[in-house]
Amino acid sequence: MESISPELAADLLVQEADRIRMLIRNQKNSLCISQCKAFEEVVDTQMYGLSRQVAFAIRLGIVSNEAGQQLLSDLERDLNKLYNEVYKETKANEVGREG
Repeated sequence: MESISPELAADLLVQEADRIRMLIRNQKNSLCISQCKAFEEVVDTQMYGLSRQVAFAIRLGIVSNEAGQQLLSDLERDLNKLYNEVYKETKANEVGREG
């Protein structure tokens, strides 16, 4: 059995985080983020899954706790930024329709 390098493990986790970011970005255009509770649950499920993968990699000792937590923190920050952008766009559109 081949061993997994810390670099490969970290790269796979980053790829998973990027996939979640892309999921949000793709939905941003359809405004599903602000109107679809099911989409929010999908994102929560994806985040939970990634957090479990990170925890597993940390327990195996192939990713440091600091690196794993930073990955999750960066992803949460990016997702919050995307949510805020959608919220601002939605509010701007609502104000535009009123005036």
